[in-house]
Amino acid sequence: MKYDFTSIMDRRGKDAMAVDSLGSAPGFAPSRPKDEFDSIPMWVADMNFPTVPAIPQAIIDRASHPAYGYFRTSDEYYNAIINWHETRNGVKGLTAKEIGYENGVLGGVMSAVEALSSPGDRILLHSPTYIGFTGSLENGGRRIVLSPLKQDENGIWRMDYEDMDAKLKANKIHLAVFCSPHNPCGRVWEREELEKAMEVYRANDCIVIADEIWSDILLDGHRHIPTQSVNEDAKNRTIALYAPSKTFNLAGLIGSYHIIYNPYLRDRVVAQSSKCHYNSMNVLSMHALIGAYSQEGQEWVDELCEVLSKNLRYACDFMEENFPRVHFARPEGTYMLFLDCSEWCDAHGKTHEEVLQAGWDVGVTWQNGRPFHGPCAIRMNFAVPFSRVQEAMERLKKYVFTD
Repeated sequence: MKYDFTSIMDRRGKDAMAVDSLGSAPGFAPSRPKDEFDSIPMWVADMNFPTVPAIPQAIIDRASHPAYGYFRTSDEYYNAIINWHETRNGVKGLTAKEIGYENGVLGGVMSAVEALSSPGDRILLHSPTYIGFTGSLENGGRRIVLSPLKQDENGIWRMDYEDMDAKLKANKIHLAVFCSPHNPCGRVWEREELEKAMEVYRANDCIVIADEIWSDILLDGHRHIPTQSVNEDAKNRTIALYAPSKTFNLAGLIGSYHIIYNPYLRDRVVAQSSKCHYNSMNVLSMHALIGAYSQEGQEWVDELCEVLSKNLRYACDFMEENFPRVHFARPEGTYMLFLDCSEWCDAHGKTHEEVLQAGWDVGVTWQNGRPFHGPCAIRMNFAVPFSRVQEAMERLKKYVFTD
């Protein structure tokens, strides 16, 4: 490969939550491993690969000029986003006026929520659910109504359209948060599924906030279909949120953006996000996106998806062979795997907490899946070099999922 996805980066002392916060925040961060084990960071949803060289080069080039005063968002920034979505997702006709900056996808979610609902209002989410949604919505005084995803006979997560429709009607819900690709389940929704979901939302006069931050992280040839591309109603009913942060490991730089075609919705969201005067891009974040959404960035992402596909295939094959009572659906996107340990715990007389701790003790720093609405679930991040995936699997076999 052209780019480096095999070196093991030492992130200690480099402000990395995934490494430096171990043992510091009980109930949030995993505990530190025992002395004889190093840590394999598999919990925070960032990557342990060096990012595409175009990004640090773009930052260095701009930072080398010794003035960092007020600036305007450049045409190059908007053109980079427009070209990225046309090239990667087949989006035609996107213009700069439909793109707006947001301080993170969750910030964009809450700008839209504040603009289009009031405290006490109910909002529909699918479960399992990204903990960032639940925390933000509850902190904002909204009440969450969950529509559970269901696994079909092949273990694939599916939306329950009848349940969605019933809960929208019963609770008089007119705002939903939708995740595509889905975190933590890893589904990349097919066009027919999106069409059915958007028809349910249309029939209930429900606006959709679509978190599509994972849209570049696609496994084994799966393709992302933007929610807004389904039909004209979906285009005008949906507030879509994107960012280069998940794709290129830029969360520490802050910066995402919305795409909103409907002028009424766009005006409401822009007005809401501007009121605090803190929803402002920084100049280095702008140049980082331009570097990310370059031709080199496109080549790098293609290689990244090959690496992640290999990692997840290996891990899933290994677990199916060695841990038959640990259940999961093979992800189609993202680099996360959502494990259901219920059967294994029941068969071995272990608690969920004991399994979590057993992994942490041997340096497999995976994440408690219960806040994602999985009763005996664990979430694992496989955006690590392949050698680390192999080591993690061997440790789980030898020390955790033992007979």
